[in-house]
Parts: sequence; structure tokens; C-alpha cells
Amino acid sequence: MKTIKFFGTIVCILIAATLFSFQLRAQDMKSNQALDETVKKFLAEHSGQWHDLNISAQDGQLLYDLIIKGNYKSALEIGTSTGHSGIWIAWALSKTGGRLITVDIDAERHGQALQNFKSAGLSEFIDARLTDAHELVRQLKGPFDFVFSDADKDWYKNYFIEIDPKLKVGGCYTTHNISDRSMGGYGRQGGRGGSGGSGDYLEYVRSLQNYETTLNRGTLISYKRAESPRK
Repeated sequence: MKTIKFFGTIVCILIAATLFSFQLRAQDMKSNQALDETVKKFLAEHSGQWHDLNISAQDGQLLYDLIIKGNYKSALEIGTSTGHSGIWIAWALSKTGGRLITVDIDAERHGQALQNFKSAGLSEFIDARLTDAHELVRQLKGPFDFVFSDADKDWYKNYFIEIDPKLKVGGCYTTHNISDRSMGGYGRQGGRGGSGGSGDYLEYVRSLQNYETTLNRGTLISYKRAESPRK
């Protein structure tokens, strides 16, 4: 009888600990209803207007969901464009207590992105830099737990190799406009860099045993499960 009571007590303790863990996780997500309304209003007013190399709202929702699910806090975006993806990323980070570094080399797009970030109420969560990502990515110390790569496709592999050591285990590296060559699409040709390279990049990332990689409607999602075996 005592044994049954003992195990019953243990089960109750485990259940209470699990519920407490869920409560802590919920508390980690910061709630700001006013900011949510500002962002939603901005996105609704600009729906269908995101051109100039921006992502779709569907892809933006995917990035948002990945950050919320992973509770990521230190994000890097390679390729700001005029800020649509950055708004979705920063909106999620506003809830996890995180911050985004985003970079673009085009002054006009960078300037428009700054205006959009301000209008969406998210400027305080974003460090937007006007510079060459080829240089900046190499210089950044990290560490990061979330990356969105959406710049020149012929440099995708180089970006990944530079960031890999700076990405935390458990972190998520996402890459836009990727398609299996067997399915057509981007492959080796097309895309922002002109000469392509996303097909080779896809093969490279899939070959890494310490990453778990899936393709979701053109967005490559790679979770870092362990440090590189060569370390």
C-alpha cells in the first residue's frame, strides 16, 4: 500500500513539474497587444504591395512560427529588401525577448525598410545595417539561434559556412527560394545572384549529418542538432 502511495506521489510531482515548465514557457513569451495591433494593421494595409525581392505573407508566417516555436532570441537576416521578412521575424522576436540583425547592400531598399520597420512599430527590435553581407557575415561574432538567408544565391553556401560555427546547437538556419532540381524551380539557375547555385547549396546542406533539413514550400529549414564532427 505504501509503495502505491509512493509512486502516486512521484507521478503527481512529475505532472506538477511539467505544468510548471509550461507556465514558465508561457511567461517567457512577452505579450504586447498594442504592438500586435500596430503590426497587424501595417501588414493589412500593405498586403499585396511587397515586391522588390520580398517574401510572401505565407513565408513570413512560417518564419514567425519557427521563431515562436523555438523561442529564438538572436536572429540574423541576410537580405533585408524593403523589410517584409524582417517585420515578421522582429514581430516574433518581440515576444521571445530577442533582436534581429538584418543587412542589405542597396541604399534605397535599406531606407525604405527603415521606414517600414518604424511604421510597423518594430524598430527597437531591429539592427538594420547598410553594407555588403559578404563582409559583414564574416565579421559578425554571433552566436545566433535563428538565421534567414535571402540574398545572392551564388553565395548561399558561403554564407552558411561562415555562420555555421556561430549558430547555436538547437538553432535554425532558413534559406529562401530553394527547390529540388528534380522538381524544376530555382536549381542552379535564376534567383537573386543571377548565376544561381542553390542546387549545389541544397546538396551540401543535406549532406551535413549534424543538421536536420526539410524543404517547406521553397524555404529550406535546417536545424543544427550538434556541432560539426570536425570540431
